[in-house]
Amino acid sequence: MDEQIKQIAERLRGLRDAMELTPADIAIDCGIDQAEYERAESGEYDISVSMLQQIARHYNIALDALMFGEEPKMSTYFLTRAGKGVSVERTKVYKYQSLAAGFKDRKADPFIVTVEPGERPMHYNTHEGQEFNLVITGRLLLSIGGKELILNPGDSIYFNSNLPHGMKALDGKTVQFLAIIL
Repeated sequence: MDEQIKQIAERLRGLRDAMELTPADIAIDCGIDQAEYERAESGEYDISVSMLQQIARHYNIALDALMFGEEPKMSTYFLTRAGKGVSVERTKVYKYQSLAAGFKDRKADPFIVTVEPGERPMHYNTHEGQEFNLVITGRLLLSIGGKELILNPGDSIYFNSNLPHGMKALDGKTVQFLAIIL
């Protein structure tokens, strides 16, 4: 995990250097707290997918370029075989597996998200747009804008991702869900 976060941090610094921007410029442009951005760029802290998506959308670059260091190339279709999506483990709690990493100019970012159980405080994210989640395995506690919901396998939810949202695995078991970020 630590190595992946350091690689993402290097790509953030590289993007900023190439565009001749300061951390303050990126923070202002993308509506991100400057201290949070600087922590992300240090490579010593977790980097949220929502922050990466905000940066990618604002500067019109592929989210995959920041997350995985690869530019998408396919424009007709992109097939992801079971368990073979490009993945990044943001923390020991969350793992994101991209299901469309090779498709360029996509309108949505689909992921299989794995949430490990644990007694940690819930981490909240916000990002522009909307999000769809479909629970595949396990039970998930999802908090959206202060409202807590429990989702079971087969349950789905579509929500405004501008609202603070966070998730937690229940029953001491790993949860997997499909997340589509629009």
